[in-house]
Amino acid sequence: QGPRRILRVKLRRNAKIELLRRVPLFDGCSQRELGQISMLADEISQPPGATLITEGTKGREFFVLVDGTVDVRRKGRKIGSLDTGDFFGEIALLTETPRTATVVTATPVRLLVITGQSFRRLLEETPAIQGKVLTALARRVAPVLG
Repeated sequence: QGPRRILRVKLRRNAKIELLRRVPLFDGCSQRELGQISMLADEISQPPGATLITEGTKGREFFVLVDGTVDVRRKGRKIGSLDTGDFFGEIALLTETPRTATVVTATPVRLLVITGQSFRRLLEETPAIQGKVLTALARRVAPVLG
């Protein structure tokens, strides 16, 4: 059971790393840096109709959608959907501004969740990751501001 359990944990960690690698916020991060980030990520499941983020509230976590679909709503109206591999919640998490939309599960979902507190601590302790994340965040926000 020992080696099999270690292998299963290793595979799960590698799967997390591969999901995080697709997140533009982590562009430029090395395999080792993605490994550090993956250790912060918890995997959760939610049924359809679960509210993951509420518009106007403070961001406390960042989500990567492993499986399933979520609807994005602003002022009660659906403005879009996100699917497997998409991510959300990073801007409010890093800028500590209110959430700009509500996100509700449309199907059963599996998610990776990273809390703001642990993520900010990692950024403080690892300047290389911090620089890469801030650069990617600036690229993501620039089209909105321009």
